Order: sequence, then structure tokens, then C-alpha cells
Amino acid sequence: MDVEKVERKEVAVDDDDRVRTGTVWTATTHAITAVIGSGVLALPWSVAQMGWVLGPIALIGCAYITYYTAILLCDCYRTPDPVHGKRNYTYMDVVRSCLGPRDVVVCGLAQYAILWGAMVGYTITTATSIMSVVRTNCHHYQGPDASCGASGTMYMVLFGLAEVVLSQFPSLEGVTLISVAAAVMSFTYSFVGLFLSAAKLASHRAAHGTLLGVKVGAGGVTASTKAWHFLQALGNIAFAYTYSMLLIEIQDTVKSPPSENVTMKRASLYGIGVTTVFYVSLGCIGYAAFGNAAPGNVLTGFLEPFWLVDIANVAVVIHLVGAYQVYAQPVFACYEKWLASRWPESAFFHREYAVPLGGRRAVRFTLCKLVLRTAFVALTTVVSLVLPFFNAVLGLLGAVAFWPLTVYFPVTMYMAQAKVQRGSRKWVALQALNVGALVVSLLAAVGSVADMVRRLGHVTIFQTQL
Repeated sequence: MDVEKVERKEVAVDDDDRVRTGTVWTATTHAITAVIGSGVLALPWSVAQMGWVLGPIALIGCAYITYYTAILLCDCYRTPDPVHGKRNYTYMDVVRSCLGPRDVVVCGLAQYAILWGAMVGYTITTATSIMSVVRTNCHHYQGPDASCGASGTMYMVLFGLAEVVLSQFPSLEGVTLISVAAAVMSFTYSFVGLFLSAAKLASHRAAHGTLLGVKVGAGGVTASTKAWHFLQALGNIAFAYTYSMLLIEIQDTVKSPPSENVTMKRASLYGIGVTTVFYVSLGCIGYAAFGNAAPGNVLTGFLEPFWLVDIANVAVVIHLVGAYQVYAQPVFACYEKWLASRWPESAFFHREYAVPLGGRRAVRFTLCKLVLRTAFVALTTVVSLVLPFFNAVLGLLGAVAFWPLTVYFPVTMYMAQAKVQRGSRKWVALQALNVGALVVSLLAAVGSVADMVRRLGHVTIFQTQL
């Protein structure tokens, strides 16, 4: 009798009874997807505020700082030992393990403020993209001299209504398909923006721009406007490199051996390296194409080919519809969990209602989710209508995120875990990085807020114009 031998491939189970299959390449893909977003659209404008000298330096400098602090954070995934210690599954878990509960509160406030701010920024960006589609089609069919103004107020309201519906999904798992589509769309509009900028530059046969960017005085801007926009551009670039908040979650998908910190350091190098090459290319080629007149959102600077410009702007809208929920769902979960624990007997927070959809399917919700999520999205939409300033909002978000989440917490947690001796050369260097990043964040925040205040005096509330 022949006996068949069946080989079974063993599945490696980690020390917490979970199966992880991530590799350096999947982690690199996640890292690139996490970094590239709508902030890329502001890079040519940001370089224009700084010029050919400081613009590329700022792009490469922010990239290096993001990479260096990411390397420090990789060693904090496990504590107290970076190879054999206890796993931390989220950024806040790492803060709790390394620094304690007080810092968790500070970290939580910073994270949720950035999440909500991103929702405001995404609402503004969506309206800008839809207005750009309307204007581009108008110019194509009615001629370049046609009056093609568009108001974004209605588009913001419609976007808000769509997000109210999507916000009723029970959790982030319910919008997974939307998130995948959003990632594809982000690459679509980013590469279209790069292609259109390169084509415009090629048609000029010469690079535009100046060493110090937008000029002050006759034919330029005032000295104060130049200063505010320069600082705001720093915040825009910092926002474009937002990565640290998601690093631990990405690292938690990686299998071992080799140890997770080794794999994630390589993934961060590859991911941030690819992103930096792309960012420097788009920022510099876009600036060379438009010069000091680079628009705040690079896609709004193109009218032809109208179909390609429309594809890019529609891709922005699809991306932000999904990205909005990725940022909103953790905010919803946070306050709903707190309210439910505060009033454990209240039907408003705990009683589920079901609306049958036919067959065995039904939409389930609580009054808490229906009312509070709707109110939260409505509030976000109103704030977006009051402050419809794309670059200023991105600059403020970058300023808020850069120091605490990209520099301070990774540096401080690494020093606590590695027991860096106070007063040593390494301790002094890391503290200098901390202080320098704090100064940059404060200046960028001041520049963004000052620009918002200045522009509020020249706009009509609830009248968003392209």
C-alpha cells in the first residue's frame, strides 16, 4: 500500500497568539500610502514662498527629521527591550509604556486635534477640487476669456451630507473598501499633478522662479505677507510628511524574524525615500513651471487638457471622501466610548434600532450615533465654511502635528527606553532637535493663524471662492 505524504505548511504564530505576515515591502507600501496625501498639492506653492535656495532645503530637511525620528520610534514598538519586550499596538500605547498616563492625555489631545483639523482641511480641499472641475469645463466649452467663477459653499454642504451618511457605519472596518479606493486615488492625482507640471515646464523651455521666492515690494507682496506665507509654507511641508502617528500600527503588521524594528527601519527608509524624491520633484518642477505665481493647490493652475485635470480633481474628491472617515471614525469612537461609560443605563447611548433593507440585512444604529455624529460633521462643515483657506489650514495642521507627534514624543520615548544619560553628547543633540522643532512649529502656527486673520477681513463668510 502506498502512503501519501502530505506536507503542511506551518503558520508562524507570534508571542501574542496573532499571525502576522507583513514584510519590508508591504510595510514600505503602507508607509508610502500613509505619507502621500492632499498635502502634496500645496508643495509648489510652498517652494514658491521660499525660493530655490530654502525650498528644496526645507523639503529634504523635513524628510530627514521625519526619517530620523521614525528610526527612534521603531525601537519603541517593544518595551522595555526593542527586540524581546512587550508589544505596543498603537502610538498611544507606546506613550503609555514609556512615559506614563499624563503624557497619554497630552498625546491624545494632540492626535484628536489633528484628526479633526484634517477633517476641516479635507472639506475645504474637496470644495476647491469640485470648483476647479466646474471652472475647467466652463473654460473649455465657453473659451478662455469666459467668466467662470464658482462658489464652493454648496459643494461643502453636499460633501458634509455625504459624510453624515458614511459616518453611520459602525466602525472603521465598514469603510475599508473606501480606504483602498482612497489610496489609489491619492497616487492618481499626485502623478497627474507631476505630469502636468512637467509638461508646462517643457512648454516654457526655461525654469521660472527666484532664489528667495516671492518678491517683496513693487510687483510682489508686503514684507508681513511674505513672512506669514514663508512660515505657513513650513507648516505645509511638515504636514505633507505626517507619518509618525501611523508607524506603530504599520509595524504591528510585520512578521519576525528578523525583529520588527529592523524590518520597520528599512521600510521607513524606503518609504520616506521614495516619498521625498516624489515631493522634491513635484515641489521643484511645479515651482519651475509656475514660478512665484504657483497656485495654492497646484491642480487649480491647469485648464487643459481638461479631461485629465478633471480626472485628477475627481480623484482628489474620491480620496478625501474616504480619508475623511479614516480620520473621523477614531474621533467618534473616542467620545462615544466615554459617553457610554458615563451613562451606562441610558437608552440614548445603548439602545439599538434597526431599519430592514430586505432579506436578512438591516442598518443598525443608536440615537447617539445618529444625532452626535451628524452634529459633529455639521460643526466641521460650518468651521470649513467660515475658514475656507486651503494653505493656511494645512500650515496650521502641520505646525500642530510636527513638534509633538513627529519629534517630541519619539525623541522623549527613545531617551526613556534607551536610558540616554542626561548631559551626554547624544542627550544634548536630541534635546537640540526637540527645541529646534518646537521653534519651527510655533513659527509655522503663528504664520498660519496670522494669514487666516488677515484674510478673514477680505472674505464674505459662507462664500467660498476659488
